[in-house]
Amino acid sequence: MEEKRRILVIGTGDTKADELLFMRERIEAVGGIAVMMDVSVLGDPPYRPAHDRHAVARAADTSIEAIIGSGDENSAMTLMALGASRLARSLYDKGEIDGFIALGGTMGTDLALDVALTLPLGVPKFVVSTIAFSHLIPPERIATDLMMILWAGGLYGLNSTCKAVLSQACGAVVGAASAAIKPDAVRPMVGMSSLGKSCLHYMVTLKPELERRGYEVVVFHTTGMGGRALEAIAAQRGFVAVMDFSLQELANHLTGSVVNSGIDRLENAGRQAIPQIVAPGAIDMVDFPTWQAVPARFAERPYHAHNRLLASVTSDGETRRAIARAIGDKLAASKGSTAFILPVGGIQQWDQHGEPLHEPEALLAFIQEMRISVPANAELHEIAGHINDAEFSAKALEIFDRWVAEGIIPPGVPGDRKAA
Repeated sequence: MEEKRRILVIGTGDTKADELLFMRERIEAVGGIAVMMDVSVLGDPPYRPAHDRHAVARAADTSIEAIIGSGDENSAMTLMALGASRLARSLYDKGEIDGFIALGGTMGTDLALDVALTLPLGVPKFVVSTIAFSHLIPPERIATDLMMILWAGGLYGLNSTCKAVLSQACGAVVGAASAAIKPDAVRPMVGMSSLGKSCLHYMVTLKPELERRGYEVVVFHTTGMGGRALEAIAAQRGFVAVMDFSLQELANHLTGSVVNSGIDRLENAGRQAIPQIVAPGAIDMVDFPTWQAVPARFAERPYHAHNRLLASVTSDGETRRAIARAIGDKLAASKGSTAFILPVGGIQQWDQHGEPLHEPEALLAFIQEMRISVPANAELHEIAGHINDAEFSAKALEIFDRWVAEGIIPPGVPGDRKAA
């Protein structure tokens, strides 16, 4: 018989016992084992959890009494989040859980997001939340493979709507834990950013070339959460090198767009001393939802609707200069080998002559500022061509191969290098 999957169930049992006990019943009904963790502060649940609130507090190097006296509900739940995260990671490292699910409103979600970030990629993470998909949740709080579902009808007590949602969530996390294939480390992994094949397509050349060299290449679609995933894996030292060629999310963050990856975009590879080759793909575009009006400050700018969800306008020359300076500041903080490729011929498909976002003067403003913003700790490689030209990919491979020869990047693994 297949081994039953153990699911860590997190919630405040003093106020949500009915819901949590229903979740335990549903997890066990579909062949899982529910491991209950109580994160209540003021009271105990009417059941005996495997890990009670006192154990959670101890994991945060404190006590429930000290947490209650910490000042307010925010400080109390922040301490409980620390304890829950440490305890959950310890349980995973000891092989005692295969996935986790949490239940909550803003308080419970805040705590659950920390737990999810603590567990590695490949461990099923499911949060049932009254604020699922909300812009209250900043990108940097979202784990790479987090799954969320709206806790519809879940403000107070069980009902048929609430049961429908909770039962789906419980089935999903048990199923995910049963089916999950965790990432392997057979081949060294290279992270690469891009913005869809229609806008940036260097990966069509680079991916097979790197695979032939014995590397696994993971390409991230930089529409907000793609860059977040790249940053999260880099923060956990999951890459031997990063080719960060699409920085539009950074530009979006600086211009106030919601289509961004958080404040630490283009920082984690450098912080972890991971070798990185960087280029300014699509930094001239500002994204916003197609179904909203064009932001007033961009009303007169060139416009491109990608689909019914996503549209872009261009930023002006002064904004692009500011973006260049921000890129330079982030590269200056890098602790590892860094190279910057500056394609003078253009930085995304639609900025070329005859295309809707062609603005040579604004592009020149960026290029001029970028030339003086690349810091002393980074190599600057300027090419005459466009970022989608063969010249760009050749330059990226030239730098990569030199760093391998110099021992900066570990060699690839010989053998069958075909992508899975």
